[in-house]
Amino acid sequence: MAEASRWHRGSSKLNMHYRRDAEITITLEELLLYFIFLINLCILTFGMANPHMYYLNKVMSSLFLDTSIPNDERTNFKSIQSITDFWKFMEGPLLEGLYWDSWYNSQQLYSLRNSSRIYYENILLGVPRVRQLKVRNNTCKVYPAFQSLMNECYDKYTSENEDVSDFGLKSNTEWKYSTSAANAPWHWGFVGVYRDGGYIFTLSKSKSKTKTKFIDLRLNSWITRGTRVVFIDFSVYNANVNLFCIIRLVAEFPATGGILTSWQFYSVKLLRYISYYDYFIASCEIIFCIFLFVFTTQEIKRINEFKADYFKSIWNWLELLLLLLCFLTVSFYAHCNMQTFLFLGRLLKSTEKYADFYFLAHWHVYYNNIIAITTFFAWIKIFKFISFNKTMSQLSSTLSRCMKDIVGFAIMFFIIFFAYAQLGFLVFGSQVDDFSTFQNSIFAQFRIVLGDFNFAGIQQANWILGPIYFITFIFFVLFVLLNMFLAIINDTYSEVKADYSIGRKPDFELGKIIKKNYQNVLEKLRLKKAQSDEVKIKTTGDLAEQARKRSFDEDEIQRAEKMKKWKERLEKKYYSTETEDDYQPVTQQEFRELFLYAVELEKELHYISLKLNQVMRKLSALRY
Repeated sequence: MAEASRWHRGSSKLNMHYRRDAEITITLEELLLYFIFLINLCILTFGMANPHMYYLNKVMSSLFLDTSIPNDERTNFKSIQSITDFWKFMEGPLLEGLYWDSWYNSQQLYSLRNSSRIYYENILLGVPRVRQLKVRNNTCKVYPAFQSLMNECYDKYTSENEDVSDFGLKSNTEWKYSTSAANAPWHWGFVGVYRDGGYIFTLSKSKSKTKTKFIDLRLNSWITRGTRVVFIDFSVYNANVNLFCIIRLVAEFPATGGILTSWQFYSVKLLRYISYYDYFIASCEIIFCIFLFVFTTQEIKRINEFKADYFKSIWNWLELLLLLLCFLTVSFYAHCNMQTFLFLGRLLKSTEKYADFYFLAHWHVYYNNIIAITTFFAWIKIFKFISFNKTMSQLSSTLSRCMKDIVGFAIMFFIIFFAYAQLGFLVFGSQVDDFSTFQNSIFAQFRIVLGDFNFAGIQQANWILGPIYFITFIFFVLFVLLNMFLAIINDTYSEVKADYSIGRKPDFELGKIIKKNYQNVLEKLRLKKAQSDEVKIKTTGDLAEQARKRSFDEDEIQRAEKMKKWKERLEKKYYSTETEDDYQPVTQQEFRELFLYAVELEKELHYISLKLNQVMRKLSALRY
């Protein structure tokens, strides 16, 4: 019976040791595999990003946004305020920027059909397109007392208020409404969300004809009181860097009057596989799909193995989120390439029509965004493996332990924060741009916390409530609430650090295991001489003591050595015969050391009690 009990305890200990070694091995294998996946993902994403994209956008924006209109150096597309300025831009900077048909010495450049090459390097694809969206009259109501002064009312743009009737000369497409395409994305502007379609005209290949067209539209009042937005769309291709630049200039005509301008410059790589480096990126994409299949298979097996317990770990939720993002990335990539394959040749075939590359750029922007988010969470997942480190384990324990306090604090913080945001919006919204909307007020307050604020504008908007709002917000949010948040984190971290100092630690530390395996490899390769038994004995004591220690694991030896050092230091300080006074004040640090020493003594006594019980059971077994 006793032999069976000893065999059972020994086998359970061996099984526990085997499971721990297996867990360590699996963790190291997962870490190595994941690092290969992460390196492949970084190569894939950096291969998509091209520094020439920024420079292409920069030169195009400087040409069409910063060029001043004739006879007015202070007005460009960014600063257009009236319809008159808008037509001056159309007939000036836009016209001059689109048509580059001769060299700087007036020498003819190209004999091809598409003769316009912006900055001599960027081919204008097809012809540009200009379109506007309008609203109907009487889409809003005029107050009866003012109907004698104004009997027309044009509301803001919505799909219900949109005007689809012919107007003006009613002869060409610019005077007749054209329906939008089914796959065309909507445009989100400053004061509205606009659909595709509208009153459209395309420019000519001839600069003189285009200028005549602009003059004709201006004289016949193509832009009316019902006009709410005008889009200018065109695309260029730079063969030197294999990039398409899709450009959209937007002029919104709000119901308040005036003009709000915005712009979009998308540099995208629609022709993906041209150079050898592109084919290398293609191989990385294939490897990415293989990794995705392997990781998906692993997670399905784990879900089947652990059932509901699988969803109790936050790392498993992160793993599922990362897999979902990877599948979305592959889906967007396949859709973008399919759209490019189907429409690119058709768009480039006719140089006399507008080449609508905007929807292709739109999907490529979505693809870039989703792969950027995927890369972010892929890096975050590294914390799953770093958490086996003692320091990282302390940080994760700190966050998990103080989570309830942080949630309670967050509720109180955002109550006060949103109260100040609404106060700022209502008091300063009509005067200060940072508080013009409730959303802007929220972000403006975050900037105030970071030290970026416009106090002069707040004070000018309301010289009484402005300073009161600012001072009280700084006091309560910055000085009180943020310091409370830091105090919660600091106190919890001190508690966690104290727990770790009395023996709590991760099941295994990844850094030590990697170092140990590295030393074993060096010893096997004979690059590092193994220490002899004699040297080990000399460093730890005599032969008897060394033999006694071999029955314990490394953690027990380290605890015993730590106990010995504590005992010698405390006995020297508190039990020395050289002390003259019976009473000695104890500092907080000394009390903490005494407390830890008492805890270690309790653990050692418990361990000795277990050993004595084992010895007594062995003696009783031998007696019978």
